[in-house]
Amino acid sequence: MKTISTLTALLASALIGFAGSTLAQKVETKPASVPVAPVPATAPAKNEPVKADAKAKVETKAEAKVELIDINSANKKALMVLPGIGEAYAAAIIKNRPYSGKDDLMTASNKSKKAIVPEKTYDGIKDLIIAKQTPKKK
Repeated sequence: MKTISTLTALLASALIGFAGSTLAQKVETKPASVPVAPVPATAPAKNEPVKADAKAKVETKAEAKVELIDINSANKKALMVLPGIGEAYAAAIIKNRPYSGKDDLMTASNKSKKAIVPEKTYDGIKDLIIAKQTPKKK
């Protein structure tokens, strides 16, 4: 009899332990509340076209355009604004003019038979420069 009551007590303890852990896992937690930005009173309805916003975005992109530096006509000071271009590279760029293209800074077709600027420097400035061509006189 003592064995049966001991087994019953163990079984009851196991069931309570199992049920307790199962219930503990089912406790739902609410997600952290995320603040929502207020919608402006002047927001267009879903069916209205958003012409003003599109125009503003185009103007912003146009303003963000960077003025390219012409390696065929820029002075030493203007060239030294470029990242990685100091006095020596600026002087070398000016000395080896004219360039048929900006990639001439990397080719050995210039007077010194070697690249004007290192490849790493060229990679940093290639999107900031241009080599404009002067029209040929007849």
